[in-house]
Amino acid sequence: MAAMAIILNLETATTNCSVSISKGTEVVFLKENNAINYSHSEQLHIFIREALEEASLSFSDLDAIAVSMGPGSYTGLRIGVSAAKGLCFSLDLPLISIPTLESMAYQVAITEGEFIVPVLDARRMEVYSAVFNVHKNEIRETRAEIIDENSFQEFSSKGKVHLIGSGAEKCQDVLKGDNFQFNTQIVPSAREMATIAFNKFQNKDFEDVAYFEPYYLKDFVLQTKKKS
Repeated sequence: MAAMAIILNLETATTNCSVSISKGTEVVFLKENNAINYSHSEQLHIFIREALEEASLSFSDLDAIAVSMGPGSYTGLRIGVSAAKGLCFSLDLPLISIPTLESMAYQVAITEGEFIVPVLDARRMEVYSAVFNVHKNEIRETRAEIIDENSFQEFSSKGKVHLIGSGAEKCQDVLKGDNFQFNTQIVPSAREMATIAFNKFQNKDFEDVAYFEPYYLKDFVLQTKKKS
Protein backbone atom coordinates (compact mmCIF):
# COMPACT_ATOMS: atom_id res chain seq x y z
CA MET A 1 0.00 0.00 0.00
CA ALA A 2 1.44 3.39 -1.01
CA ALA A 3 0.59 4.98 2.35
CA MET A 4 3.18 2.79 4.03
CA ALA A 5 5.60 2.22 1.15
CA ILE A 6 8.90 0.95 2.54
CA ILE A 7 11.82 2.48 0.65
CA LEU A 8 15.56 1.90 0.98
CA ASN A 9 17.39 5.21 0.38
CA LEU A 10 21.06 5.32 -0.64
CA GLU A 11 23.16 8.51 -0.60
CA THR A 12 26.77 8.23 -1.81
CA ALA A 13 27.26 11.40 -3.87
CA THR A 14 29.88 12.83 -1.49
CA THR A 15 32.10 11.57 1.33
CA ASN A 16 28.99 10.73 3.39
CA CYS A 17 28.02 7.06 2.98
CA SER A 18 24.39 7.21 4.10
CA VAL A 19 21.58 4.63 4.14
CA SER A 20 18.04 5.07 5.46
CA ILE A 21 14.82 3.10 5.48
CA SER A 22 11.60 5.04 5.29
CA LYS A 23 7.95 4.08 5.72
CA GLY A 24 5.89 6.67 3.92
CA THR A 25 7.70 9.94 4.68
CA GLU A 26 8.99 8.77 8.07
CA VAL A 27 12.60 7.63 8.46
CA VAL A 28 12.64 4.49 10.62
CA PHE A 29 16.40 3.92 10.50
CA LEU A 30 19.47 5.91 9.42
CA LYS A 31 23.07 4.74 9.26
CA GLU A 32 25.81 6.98 7.90
CA ASN A 33 29.51 7.69 8.09
CA ASN A 34 31.07 10.85 6.69
CA ALA A 35 34.68 9.73 6.19
CA ILE A 36 37.15 11.67 4.10
CA ASN A 37 38.53 8.54 2.39
CA TYR A 38 35.37 7.47 0.50
CA SER A 39 34.97 3.97 1.96
CA HIS A 40 31.59 3.52 0.23
CA SER A 41 32.59 0.35 -1.59
CA GLU A 42 33.28 -1.42 1.73
CA GLN A 43 30.59 0.23 3.84
CA LEU A 44 27.50 0.55 1.67
CA HIS A 45 26.38 -3.09 1.60
CA ILE A 46 27.17 -3.50 5.32
CA PHE A 47 25.06 -0.42 6.10
CA ILE A 48 22.18 -1.78 3.98
CA ARG A 49 22.19 -5.08 5.87
CA GLU A 50 22.40 -3.30 9.25
CA ALA A 51 19.56 -0.96 8.32
CA LEU A 52 17.26 -3.85 7.42
CA GLU A 53 18.17 -5.74 10.61
CA GLU A 54 17.67 -2.71 12.85
CA ALA A 55 14.30 -1.99 11.23
CA SER A 56 13.33 -5.68 11.56
CA LEU A 57 12.81 -5.92 7.83
CA SER A 58 14.08 -8.13 5.01
CA PHE A 59 14.72 -7.36 1.35
CA SER A 60 11.31 -8.85 0.51
CA ASP A 61 9.61 -6.10 2.58
CA LEU A 62 10.95 -3.31 0.38
CA ASP A 63 8.69 -1.53 -2.13
CA ALA A 64 11.37 0.51 -3.92
CA ILE A 65 15.02 1.59 -3.91
CA ALA A 66 15.87 5.29 -4.02
CA VAL A 67 19.33 6.54 -4.91
CA SER A 68 20.97 9.96 -4.92
CA MET A 69 21.50 10.75 -8.61
CA GLY A 70 24.06 13.55 -8.36
CA PRO A 71 25.75 15.78 -9.09
CA GLY A 72 28.66 14.71 -6.93
CA SER A 73 31.69 12.47 -6.84
CA TYR A 74 32.00 10.25 -9.91
CA THR A 75 33.18 7.30 -7.79
CA GLY A 76 30.61 7.79 -5.05
CA LEU A 77 27.70 8.09 -7.47
CA ARG A 78 28.84 5.05 -9.44
CA ILE A 79 28.99 2.90 -6.30
CA GLY A 80 25.55 4.01 -5.08
CA VAL A 81 23.81 3.65 -8.43
CA SER A 82 25.42 0.25 -9.11
CA ALA A 83 24.20 -1.03 -5.74
CA ALA A 84 20.70 0.38 -6.29
CA LYS A 85 20.40 -1.07 -9.79
CA GLY A 86 21.67 -4.46 -8.60
CA LEU A 87 19.05 -4.57 -5.86
CA CYS A 88 16.27 -3.45 -8.23
CA PHE A 89 17.21 -6.16 -10.76
CA SER A 90 17.48 -8.96 -8.20
CA LEU A 91 14.38 -7.98 -6.18
CA ASP A 92 12.29 -6.74 -9.15
CA LEU A 93 11.75 -3.36 -7.49
CA PRO A 94 11.27 0.11 -9.00
CA LEU A 95 14.20 2.54 -8.96
CA ILE A 96 13.67 6.12 -7.78
CA SER A 97 16.29 8.81 -8.42
CA ILE A 98 16.69 11.73 -6.02
CA PRO A 99 18.49 14.93 -7.11
CA THR A 100 21.30 15.35 -4.58
CA LEU A 101 20.97 19.12 -4.28
CA GLU A 102 17.19 18.94 -3.81
CA SER A 103 17.46 16.59 -0.84
CA MET A 104 20.15 18.86 0.66
CA ALA A 105 17.67 21.76 0.48
CA TYR A 106 15.36 19.84 2.82
CA GLN A 107 17.95 20.23 5.61
CA VAL A 108 17.25 23.96 5.92
CA ALA A 109 14.12 25.81 7.03
CA ILE A 110 13.73 29.29 5.56
CA THR A 111 11.00 31.90 5.43
CA GLU A 112 9.10 33.31 2.44
CA GLY A 113 11.32 35.44 0.20
CA GLU A 114 14.53 33.63 1.14
CA PHE A 115 16.50 31.14 -0.96
CA ILE A 116 18.44 27.93 -0.41
CA VAL A 117 21.48 27.31 -2.60
CA PRO A 118 23.05 23.87 -2.05
CA VAL A 119 26.62 24.00 -3.36
CA LEU A 120 28.91 21.00 -3.74
CA ASP A 121 32.62 21.52 -4.19
CA ALA A 122 33.76 20.60 -7.72
CA ARG A 123 37.37 21.76 -8.23
CA ARG A 124 39.32 25.01 -8.26
CA MET A 125 36.61 27.70 -7.98
CA GLU A 126 33.90 25.48 -9.46
CA VAL A 127 30.80 24.27 -7.65
CA TYR A 128 27.65 22.33 -8.50
CA SER A 129 24.65 24.40 -7.45
CA ALA A 130 20.90 24.89 -7.75
CA VAL A 131 18.49 27.39 -6.20
CA PHE A 132 15.35 26.52 -4.21
CA ASN A 133 12.56 28.60 -2.70
CA VAL A 134 10.79 28.26 0.66
CA HIS A 135 8.66 25.38 -0.71
CA LYS A 136 11.80 23.46 -1.79
CA ASN A 137 10.87 24.01 -5.44
CA GLU A 138 13.84 24.37 -7.78
CA ILE A 139 13.72 27.88 -9.23
CA ARG A 140 17.09 27.71 -10.98
CA GLU A 141 18.36 24.51 -12.54
CA THR A 142 21.39 22.53 -11.41
CA ARG A 143 24.56 23.69 -13.08
CA ALA A 144 28.32 23.65 -12.68
CA GLU A 145 29.67 27.16 -12.34
CA ILE A 146 32.71 29.15 -11.37
CA ILE A 147 32.03 31.34 -8.34
CA ASP A 148 32.78 35.05 -8.62
CA GLU A 149 31.56 38.17 -6.84
CA ASN A 150 28.46 38.33 -9.08
CA SER A 151 27.26 34.79 -8.37
CA PHE A 152 23.67 34.55 -7.04
CA GLN A 153 23.27 38.36 -7.00
CA GLU A 154 19.83 38.16 -8.62
CA PHE A 155 18.68 36.27 -5.52
CA SER A 156 20.63 38.15 -2.83
CA SER A 157 19.12 41.40 -4.11
CA LYS A 158 15.67 40.03 -3.18
CA GLY A 159 16.28 38.28 0.14
CA LYS A 160 18.53 36.11 2.27
CA VAL A 161 20.48 33.41 0.39
CA HIS A 162 21.47 30.35 2.42
CA LEU A 163 24.50 28.66 0.82
CA ILE A 164 24.89 25.15 2.20
CA GLY A 165 27.31 22.31 1.62
CA SER A 166 30.97 21.67 0.86
CA GLY A 167 31.10 24.41 -1.78
CA ALA A 168 29.92 27.09 0.65
CA GLU A 169 33.49 27.60 1.85
CA LYS A 170 34.63 28.77 -1.59
CA CYS A 171 31.58 31.01 -1.79
CA GLN A 172 32.31 32.52 1.63
CA ASP A 173 35.66 33.84 0.40
CA VAL A 174 34.14 35.57 -2.64
CA LEU A 175 30.51 36.53 -1.94
CA LYS A 176 30.08 39.63 0.19
CA GLY A 177 26.85 41.12 1.49
CA ASP A 178 24.55 40.84 4.49
CA ASN A 179 22.07 38.62 2.63
CA PHE A 180 24.51 35.74 2.20
CA GLN A 181 24.47 33.07 4.93
CA PHE A 182 26.90 30.13 4.84
CA ASN A 183 26.71 26.63 6.31
CA THR A 184 29.70 24.53 5.26
CA GLN A 185 28.80 21.61 7.56
CA ILE A 186 25.77 20.27 5.66
CA VAL A 187 26.37 17.08 3.66
CA PRO A 188 23.88 15.11 1.54
CA SER A 189 22.14 12.51 3.72
CA ALA A 190 19.70 9.66 3.14
CA ARG A 191 17.56 11.16 5.93
CA GLU A 192 16.18 13.88 3.65
CA MET A 193 15.54 11.52 0.74
CA ALA A 194 12.43 10.00 2.36
CA THR A 195 9.85 12.69 1.53
CA ILE A 196 11.00 13.11 -2.08
CA ALA A 197 11.22 9.34 -2.60
CA PHE A 198 7.71 8.75 -1.23
CA ASN A 199 6.23 11.49 -3.44
CA LYS A 200 7.89 9.95 -6.49
CA PHE A 201 6.70 6.48 -5.46
CA GLN A 202 3.09 7.67 -5.22
CA ASN A 203 3.38 9.27 -8.67
CA LYS A 204 5.04 6.13 -10.08
CA ASP A 205 7.94 8.37 -11.12
CA PHE A 206 10.44 5.54 -11.67
CA GLU A 207 13.67 5.21 -13.65
CA ASP A 208 14.42 2.60 -16.29
CA VAL A 209 16.75 0.33 -14.29
CA ALA A 210 18.65 -0.84 -17.36
CA TYR A 211 19.45 2.61 -18.73
CA PHE A 212 19.59 4.91 -15.71
CA GLU A 213 22.88 6.79 -15.26
CA PRO A 214 23.87 9.22 -12.49
CA TYR A 215 23.98 12.94 -13.20
CA TYR A 216 27.74 13.49 -13.41
CA LEU A 217 27.70 16.95 -15.08
CA LYS A 218 30.63 15.59 -17.11
CA ASP A 219 30.21 18.07 -20.00
CA PHE A 220 31.29 20.93 -17.80
CA VAL A 221 34.56 19.18 -16.90
CA LEU A 222 35.35 18.67 -20.59
CA GLN A 223 34.63 22.32 -21.40
CA THR A 224 36.90 23.65 -18.67
CA LYS A 225 39.71 21.38 -19.83
CA LYS A 226 39.39 22.79 -23.35
CA LYS A 227 39.51 26.37 -22.08
CA SER A 228 42.73 25.77 -20.17
